[in-house]
Amino acid sequence: MIHEILPVGPLACNCSVIGDEVTREAMVIDPGDNIDDVLALVAKHKLQVKQIVITHAHIDHVGGAMKLRARTGAPILLNENDYALLQMLDLQATWLGMASPGKVEIDQSLAQDDTLKAGPLTASVIHTPGHTEGSICLYFPQEKKLIAGDTLFAGSIGRTDLPGGSFKKIVDSLYEKILALPDDTVVVPGHGPSTTIGQERESNPFLKQ
Repeated sequence: MIHEILPVGPLACNCSVIGDEVTREAMVIDPGDNIDDVLALVAKHKLQVKQIVITHAHIDHVGGAMKLRARTGAPILLNENDYALLQMLDLQATWLGMASPGKVEIDQSLAQDDTLKAGPLTASVIHTPGHTEGSICLYFPQEKKLIAGDTLFAGSIGRTDLPGGSFKKIVDSLYEKILALPDDTVVVPGHGPSTTIGQERESNPFLKQ
């Protein structure tokens, strides 16, 4: 697996470029900004972007998606429960003092247990409401890697005080779905350093049982 993690935009959202070393098929996850830099990584590995996956519809994760679609032709995928947040991108931009990305169009909705592929690389969609209603994580079982969006961080969890947030739902998502993964699963959060399921199970104050 080719996996490049690029912090993008003013909130340093972790954009992931994931590709197969043989077929060179790829997916880009959470292209919030800095699309020229994202495309430079795509070109570096001679990849062909097959899909643009958004873990949730906050501006720092979705802001560059339309630019990336225009440059690659790849469809944009998002869980439909976050479509309402897409209608609030202008307001989100105002909150953060950012320029609005304009209208973002979604080509396909993602739901629990959907499968995404880049060549032989396979990821399962895990619907994890809580940070937003439509938040998802992507789990690559062969590589034991989780792209967690803003559901789980090293030592913390996603905030739940924004529209669509629910502390009960995010805790339920974490306990029922995310902590079911193997302890040696590498977790790539939406912001900040990577961690593992085992490390978070042991030391994350929100996950101590």
